[in-house]
Amino acid sequence: MKFLSLLTSSVVGGVLALSSLSSANAADLTVGANIGNVPWEFQDANGNVVGFEVDLVTEVAKRLGKSVEFVNIPFNGLFPAVQSGRIDMAVSSITITDKRLESVTFAQPYYDSDQSLTATAASGISGLADMNGKVVGVDTGSTGDMWAGEHSAEYSLGDIRRYEGLSPAMLDLVAGRIDGYISDIPALLYYVKDKPNLKVVERITTGEKYSIMFNKDAPLATEVNAILTDLKKEGFIAGLHESWFGAKPEDTTSSVSVMDMPSIK
Repeated sequence: MKFLSLLTSSVVGGVLALSSLSSANAADLTVGANIGNVPWEFQDANGNVVGFEVDLVTEVAKRLGKSVEFVNIPFNGLFPAVQSGRIDMAVSSITITDKRLESVTFAQPYYDSDQSLTATAASGISGLADMNGKVVGVDTGSTGDMWAGEHSAEYSLGDIRRYEGLSPAMLDLVAGRIDGYISDIPALLYYVKDKPNLKVVERITTGEKYSIMFNKDAPLATEVNAILTDLKKEGFIAGLHESWFGAKPEDTTSSVSVMDMPSIK
């Protein structure tokens, strides 16, 4: 697996900013993330690394009494990176699945999600029923990628094209090189809210939950899980949800409810 863009971010004056990889070993915790995954981890107009999961992991590290640096890795590269010990943990709206639990460990979830289909407003596409023979984009190795592969025949999808993140997929969608893009609904709703030429046309119910990923049975996972319990009880994660999505999470969601560490069902 190639690591296409290995950059790191460090805390400078309370703000996360990109720095050179040579300083990565200076931090106590190295966190892999697909920078560009809005609103979870991305660069703002000033080049600072911001996002829901950036805020969450920064607080977790603070409570562990450790410094943290973020390493920019394409989504599909996060899995071998934690398994090899190259990074201590990974975030990027990573869905907990039984298949993934065979080789990695997750702390308890902190966000409930589904997939979605996004198209241009001018395309006339109003949902999956209109994707017959159309070209769909997905993120390599994501649950959207898995869903598209499993349901390709059901919806008579045309070619499935794979991308390393939302930004290149959106460029191709706007340019007409793909007809629709299947990915996590919170990221797409956040992305298109100020772009009238794009529209989330259908929610794809999958019942996904996001969490922080670790190497299999890593002791750090148990430590982080306990901190997530505290952050839920204190309302910290609910506050992040309101800050980034403009609404309080429902009490029944994993952003509020304390849950067990995931295990294979």
